[in-house]
Amino acid sequence: MKKDFSLHAINFIAITLGTVIYAFGFVEFNIANNLAEGGLAGVTLITRALFHLDPSYMQIVFNVPLLFIGYKFLGKRTFTYTIYAIISLSVFIWLFQRLDFGINIDHDTLIAAILAGVFAGAGVGIVFRYGGTTGGSDIIAQLLQFKKGIQVGKTFFAIDAIVLTLSLSYIPLTHMMYTLIASFVAAQVIGIVQNGGYTVRGMLIMTDKPDELARAIVNEIGRTVTFLNGTGAYSGAEKKVIYAVLNPSEIQEVKEILSVEDPKAFASIINVHEVIGDFNYPKSRFLVKK
Repeated sequence: MKKDFSLHAINFIAITLGTVIYAFGFVEFNIANNLAEGGLAGVTLITRALFHLDPSYMQIVFNVPLLFIGYKFLGKRTFTYTIYAIISLSVFIWLFQRLDFGINIDHDTLIAAILAGVFAGAGVGIVFRYGGTTGGSDIIAQLLQFKKGIQVGKTFFAIDAIVLTLSLSYIPLTHMMYTLIASFVAAQVIGIVQNGGYTVRGMLIMTDKPDELARAIVNEIGRTVTFLNGTGAYSGAEKKVIYAVLNPSEIQEVKEILSVEDPKAFASIINVHEVIGDFNYPKSRFLVKK
């Protein structure tokens, strides 16, 4: 039977929803209340303040070279979803800047910061949950992980610290402190929505089709896996157990593979707080022989 690992309409719909939420909060709370932002979105705010460049355009301009770099190590579906997310986000940022929703928070910057964090976290969390990224820092972080083995979380922290520091060129220190509150709220909401945020996840899979599943994970996602020897306590049957270390955005892709290859497979997903050693994508997409 021919296997189907095609893109799914529900993912595009969900990613659209995520970018709508993120773009709305970005325009109505970050831009409207002179709050900065981390990552590439923060860079677009800097260019807006200093050079009067529209963030919706700069979002695409800054992401184009990153996409040329990232296509080699982002999975095929993740890369496609990411391109879609970037374009969708830019379109809605452009649109919301030209619509007047008249949201009144009585000039309360703290409320603006909390709402900015909630909308950013919810939007990005949905995009991550359905297999995409919003580009920018996500691509840079995965590139450094791929090339240098630097943990994703450390890269995000470093990029945000640099961008937020540069943002002091156009916002006062008091607004920067409110921005930090927004960033903290966003991180918490991403974790809730995406169920793990940027945390590395471990996945144990018990299946009657270990070779087929392993081959699909390697070929479709580009992650290598490890076979563990297991024995059923009740049945006494010996079988191979698949263990994979994945980014949170890859969990959904593996679930889709399980639904196609072996819907009866049993999988356990665990939080991995630290990875020591090689966590790079394999050089070959065909490490498991057919």
